[in-house]
Amino acid sequence: MRLTLRLLSSVVQKRPFYITTPIFYVNAAPHIGHLYTALVADAIQRFEKLTNPDCQVIFSTGTDEHGTKIQQAAAKEKVPLPEYCAKVSNEYRELFKDFDIEYTDFIRTTEERHKTAVCHFWKRLMDRDYIYKANYSGWYSVNDEAFVPETHLRDEVLDGEKVKVSTESGHRVEWTEETNYMFRLSEFRTHLLKWLETDGVIRPAKYQQQLRASLERGYLPDLSVSRPASRVPWAIRVPGDEEQSVYVWLDALVNYLTVAGFPDEEAMKALGRPWPPDVQVVGKDILKFHGVYWPALVMAGGLHPPRRLLCHAHWTAGGAKMSKSRANVAAPREAPAPSHALRYLLLREATLLDDANYSETKLVNIANAELADTLGNLVSRCCGAALNPGQRMPALPRRQLALMRGAAPAHQLLDQLERLPDACHALYSDCQFHKVADEAMRTLRLANQFFESSRPWLLKDRPEERERLDAVLHVAMETLRVCAVLLQPMVPELAARLLFKLRVPEEERSWDHSAPSWTQDGQGGRQIEPGKFVLFQRIYAAKKARA
Repeated sequence: MRLTLRLLSSVVQKRPFYITTPIFYVNAAPHIGHLYTALVADAIQRFEKLTNPDCQVIFSTGTDEHGTKIQQAAAKEKVPLPEYCAKVSNEYRELFKDFDIEYTDFIRTTEERHKTAVCHFWKRLMDRDYIYKANYSGWYSVNDEAFVPETHLRDEVLDGEKVKVSTESGHRVEWTEETNYMFRLSEFRTHLLKWLETDGVIRPAKYQQQLRASLERGYLPDLSVSRPASRVPWAIRVPGDEEQSVYVWLDALVNYLTVAGFPDEEAMKALGRPWPPDVQVVGKDILKFHGVYWPALVMAGGLHPPRRLLCHAHWTAGGAKMSKSRANVAAPREAPAPSHALRYLLLREATLLDDANYSETKLVNIANAELADTLGNLVSRCCGAALNPGQRMPALPRRQLALMRGAAPAHQLLDQLERLPDACHALYSDCQFHKVADEAMRTLRLANQFFESSRPWLLKDRPEERERLDAVLHVAMETLRVCAVLLQPMVPELAARLLFKLRVPEEERSWDHSAPSWTQDGQGGRQIEPGKFVLFQRIYAAKKARA
């Protein structure tokens, strides 16, 4: 049975399809790891709209702007905190615009609507007796802005000093004793295990199994959900207690409720009551916060936990996770390729389970081999004035179609193209974008082989071969049309340019129009957009390109 994201979507629920990214911490400029998370969510929501054009989508992203690390970053740059947060937040907005990330709501934790939601949610937990005040001590990581259990620590020697570090993040911890508010997380172990019994609630399944194993090992301690305001002044104050700041992770997680209109009943109704989220995309380093703390918190608030968490592995550079502290961050705007090429690479090369290593050489090689040589070359061959002076997609003669089915490599191409939409649907539904690209490129390579073996440059000078030439051009251009429709979630700008060149109307670009023409009684011809056309210019290593 196919496990699909759409089983949980608005198609079934008659409600908006609500998808989120985590909100991104503004202690540094965005890198390709942040971009990848947003691209995964964007590809999912584009697939949802492609397969269900009438679906309303709520796609949220944004920036997390409170906490000690933000204070430190602003102080280092000698910039006032609000100005610093606005600057980095705007960098994310501009980056997402450049990479065609089609969000509907960009939330900032410094907005008044969010502060209102956090305070209301806090009071609800207090009223339900899930928050209490207590003296608390433990190992605290400033970098992670979280207390780390003793079982998740190891000893290391840094700068000649023996210290403890988190086994998960590698960041140094320090012993801390203070008075905090605590969340009764221990009461939710059974509830969380029950939630995790639902097949597919966390994808891929490996991450769901990891969380279950962790919870089954035993006691789940209560969670500190505040810090002394004297230690963390740049934060939302605990309602009714100015001496305490709301824990930055609780503050950040509530953003998903803020976007859904919480706590304003009229706002939630106007949005179509999107809660709970259908899909929440997260990196594996923050799975515990989203797979343990977050569902427990919303359960405590009397709300449903998310329908699905989609967890992905990391992009690395030089084999290590990208981070400011390692000085191995790859900035998207410094990539030697247009934005749609980097977008393609990130979705094409990464898998959800395994870390992928980024290099500019890989980016250039894949973009040239697949977008320029495989896809772009076929476009140039079909649409060039030398072979297609009339600038048209000719009708497909039925007799020629029958002849093609009996000869290689034409029949291989026809078979591959006919099965391509169903194959890609299954792969998109399981968020296997790399395999979607594999299927599309396999089809396009077959089309290039078919074109080459048909030798249309010889047919064009023989009037008696006009019908055969028309068939070759139709099948090759129909391959381009189908692949462009199917690749829209991955490379929307590139696909749109190709569909415009082929004069495919906007209303014929949905998934319902992804089958080849000869399977839909649509073999008729049409004019294409005239003029010289280069879909994707080859990249040369010395050249720095921008979208």
